[in-house]
Amino acid sequence: MTPAERRASASLAGLFGLRMLGLFLVLPVFALEAAHYPGGNDAALVGIALGVYGLAQALLQIPVGLASDRFGRKPVIALGLGIFAAGSFLAAWAPDIHWLIAGRALQGAGAISAAVSALLADQTRDEVRTKAMALIGASIGLSFTLSLVLAPWMAGSMGLRGILATTGVLALLGILVLYVVTPPAPVRDAAAEAQAGSALDRLGQAARDALFNPAMRRLYVGVFCLYAAQLAMWVAVPGLLVAAGLAKADHWQLYLPAVIASFAAMAALLFRMERLGYLRAAFLGAIVLLLLALVGLALTARLAAGAGTLWLLGACMFVLFTAFNMLEAAQPSMVSRMAPAAGRGAALGLYNTLQSLGMFVGGAAGGLLLKASSATVVFGFAGVLSVLWLLIAWGMPAQPAGGRHTPALAPEAKSPGSTDSTEAPAYGIRQ
Repeated sequence: MTPAERRASASLAGLFGLRMLGLFLVLPVFALEAAHYPGGNDAALVGIALGVYGLAQALLQIPVGLASDRFGRKPVIALGLGIFAAGSFLAAWAPDIHWLIAGRALQGAGAISAAVSALLADQTRDEVRTKAMALIGASIGLSFTLSLVLAPWMAGSMGLRGILATTGVLALLGILVLYVVTPPAPVRDAAAEAQAGSALDRLGQAARDALFNPAMRRLYVGVFCLYAAQLAMWVAVPGLLVAAGLAKADHWQLYLPAVIASFAAMAALLFRMERLGYLRAAFLGAIVLLLLALVGLALTARLAAGAGTLWLLGACMFVLFTAFNMLEAAQPSMVSRMAPAAGRGAALGLYNTLQSLGMFVGGAAGGLLLKASSATVVFGFAGVLSVLWLLIAWGMPAQPAGGRHTPALAPEAKSPGSTDSTEAPAYGIRQ
């Protein structure tokens, strides 16, 4: 990376990390703490409160991505962070589970993921973008690690309300990072953007790619399955750890070593395999790891509760975190490489819409299944999603050994009605 690329990657990773720390602080304790709210004894409502954030994100990711293409990345990102902060403060005030759901929905309305990813893509070259996206993935993982250590202590000292208020403060700090640390956005090429067409044209092209370009379609389906599995899992995992004999305040003792070890595993697997030209194998292998982790969690949930199952849970979480980190680093990079520069906001907006829909479906389905059945069924649901994803992703195209630059789409992968001037390049994934 050039110095400018390193600064852009580090600052946007830090911004994303602050934003995600605000989100992740609630995950390890939400299912347990929300039960103390009036109406919080309904697991289905708790699941909706956890997942409605994703529904609001899904409704707004595309408009926000398009707005970042039209009005600039930084103003749109700052506005989104302000909305997220307002939702955090509303959720902190919430007197019951229904107001908590409303606050979580307003949090989700600050849908900046596509705009941040597009800004990073604007400031990095194709050949280093996976590393840049991996920095964001690492910041997400680090934020999650910190949340595992801090959330139990914060829940004990200030409760869920204090955690939610803290997330609002972190979002406001993100605005400061955006304007003080992040480099200025590149000068936009008005002629190239005019040639690329209107915002609706770019959105239409992104939608056609999602429907008719097999590589893009696999990535959009994949991010939906990944986040649906993740949010469903987090409805059930905290209670499973408590049942296994690990007190809520001590959950970090299992999470922390699993997350740290998963970073080392990701670095050893993903980057090395990409350099050797085996990114396709790494991508498919990560989906298999995700499936194995969910199968392990489902089997562990069927065992008699006790301290003897904790080592199994720790092993499953390590495998799951490794898979998630690999996929979180690889998939956004692939999407950004496929999209033309003037339409990255639209393409990543559509990608993040599917991601957010996965969050909502996973949280809501996890809560409903846990209420109606058991944690085993929740993990089984997530496992079925992973199997479907693996089957769809198996046909991911390969690229012969050679340069690291992105080749053009094969003719059969082109969207109906597309032209050479607007066609997005496919991300070449080698065997």
